[in-house]
Amino acid sequence: MQISRDISYGGDPGQKLDFLLPDDARAAYVFMHGGGLEGGDKADNAALFDFLTARGIAVISLNYRMLPKAHFPDFVCDGALAVRMALLKLLSAHGLDGRAVLGGSSAGAFIAMLLAFDRSYLAEQSLEPEMLRGFLFDAGQPTCHFALLRERGLDERRVLIDETAPLYHIRDARPARPLMFLTAENDMPGRKEQNALMRRTLINFGYPQRMMESHELPGYGHCGYCGDARPDGFAYGELCADFILRACGEL
Repeated sequence: MQISRDISYGGDPGQKLDFLLPDDARAAYVFMHGGGLEGGDKADNAALFDFLTARGIAVISLNYRMLPKAHFPDFVCDGALAVRMALLKLLSAHGLDGRAVLGGSSAGAFIAMLLAFDRSYLAEQSLEPEMLRGFLFDAGQPTCHFALLRERGLDERRVLIDETAPLYHIRDARPARPLMFLTAENDMPGRKEQNALMRRTLINFGYPQRMMESHELPGYGHCGYCGDARPDGFAYGELCADFILRACGEL
């Protein structure tokens, strides 16, 4: 197991990532933490990372610039920049070319959704979503993020679909890669319904239903399962690992 921490992928002190590389790596997960675009850290979810690396999945977990110092779309651009380093440098150097899933929890999933459906961010790095094998959206917000609403002086309970909303950018059946949606049984108000709307919108544009799966984790609040890779009654880590390995053709 090789562990490299605080690798800079940009010039800002907040643009750093950790690279966890198991000896038998056969797939990779590029992960963005949650925290409402205002908090959180790349070291969060260590239990999940331990479980994934034990299954032969390399983990690239990144920090990104956050509110209030950063503003939209700084954190999305950071995600794209980190994906470039992951795909073209870190993973390719270890024979993992292209065998990567992009995802995150909560705010991190919001960023991952934008990278999947607003193609402009990856395009700025000469990349495209199809260079990834799949996307894992753990309790992401497909409408305008509540922190962005609050920053504008708007009621954060509002449902707004504009250029900052991943839903706004669904215009065809791309990237036609496997998608997994996770929510909690007792998730944030509207979060399950908004994710259902995203799936329905994708279907309306011809996205293959066989390439989408969704899971509701029983007995938990928003991302409450993230602290334990194998909580009683539901194997969160196993669910994520199986999806990543299947998407990368390793199961």
